[in-house]
Amino acid sequence: MIVASRLVEKPYRIVWPQLLAAVLVWFGYRFYVRRIEKRQPAELATRGMARELGAGILVGAGLVALTFAVLAALGAWRFAGVNAVGMMLLVPLAELALVGMAEEMMFRGVIFGVAERSLGSKAAVVISALVFGLAHLPNEGVSVLAVAAIVAYGVLQAAIYMKTRRLWACIGTHIGWNYCVSQVFSSTVSGHAATDGLLRGELAGNAMLTGGAFGVEASLVTLLLIIGAAAFWLRNGSESPGGCDAPADGR
Repeated sequence: MIVASRLVEKPYRIVWPQLLAAVLVWFGYRFYVRRIEKRQPAELATRGMARELGAGILVGAGLVALTFAVLAALGAWRFAGVNAVGMMLLVPLAELALVGMAEEMMFRGVIFGVAERSLGSKAAVVISALVFGLAHLPNEGVSVLAVAAIVAYGVLQAAIYMKTRRLWACIGTHIGWNYCVSQVFSSTVSGHAATDGLLRGELAGNAMLTGGAFGVEASLVTLLLIIGAAAFWLRNGSESPGGCDAPADGR
């Protein structure tokens, strides 16, 4: 640790514990699946991981870009310029990777999985999405629209999981969404304070459009776009546990 602190500048040192925590979460989930569920964690197989993560990040980023584009067209978001580009823009990725992995493994891997095996896919979608939404109730500025949008996002993530039977795309979508809202559009994420990202802009106007203190995730625009995306994935998804090509050995 002393050597690392000398080699890495102070602003970047925060990434080490977060990346370590992400690795521990990964091992912890594998341990749970193998010891408690008595199966191999094929949903975390590393073959194809990079491709699926990348695809998920693009889906999340695309949804965010579309959200802000619609808000701009409605006059609820005003572009004000571009901030300096630097390595500090990448620092939050460590924390976002940890959050994405922990939440997707919990809500899609564990809660959705247990509910699906007990009650079926449709019930699992509803249960996992509702629990996901309710978990955000303590966040600053939470509203009915915020919970509705988070629940809809939970449905989207469950639909992606049913389609791929893998967690990597879900993790990528989660990271892509949070990163673009905070580090590209410099906006509030689920009630957490906004930071200076790549773009400068201002959300102004009716809170139903801007999301208020919770951020754009409490916007009616966000809710409608996520519902549309979730409907697309549900219509084109699969409810069959065998609907994936993941390696059975879980490597």
